[in-house]
Amino acid sequence: MAGEDVRIGVLALQGDVREHLAALAASGAAGVPVRRPEELAAVDGLVVPGGESTTMSKLAVLFGLMEPLRERVRSGLPVYGTCAGMILLAEKILDPRSGQETVGGIDMIVRRNAFGRQNESFEAAVDVRGVGGGPVEGVFIRAPWVESVGAEAEVLAEHGGHVVAVRQGNALATSFHPELTGDHRMHRLFAEMVRSVS
Repeated sequence: MAGEDVRIGVLALQGDVREHLAALAASGAAGVPVRRPEELAAVDGLVVPGGESTTMSKLAVLFGLMEPLRERVRSGLPVYGTCAGMILLAEKILDPRSGQETVGGIDMIVRRNAFGRQNESFEAAVDVRGVGGGPVEGVFIRAPWVESVGAEAEVLAEHGGHVVAVRQGNALATSFHPELTGDHRMHRLFAEMVRSVS
């Protein structure tokens, strides 16, 4: 299927929405913002961007998106979460804020802000299994890491002894922000995942 034939939504409640839309376009996929359940229903895949996971969770509930998100992810919608998006795709958060919910989709436990505060943000080369062409440049901003994964989840990358990229079926998640680097290989990988089920 041609790249423009798949519509990949970017959850547009808060966070790096424009950057993901640009990265998807550079990867040959049509990206569209998603704020309402009817927009979610019209996409072939979904990116859950970085941002503030508690705010995104509360806005998803407020906009009536949380249950539709859970239903579509459970039914096999390809989904890619970066940073806060990784937290939202976890089955469990080790240290959730009050009222924080997750969409789920990956059998993993994540720790919020595990790599430190905003002023401890950093970039690092990350070897990601299944992504050719050498290491991916990862931007870590108040990034989570994965404390543990279930039997169905595949670890794709580690940094500093911590899991930073995971895939389970049609769900992909990274602790880092590939949309901020100009390296679109993670988005191309996700676009191929979407094409393979569309």
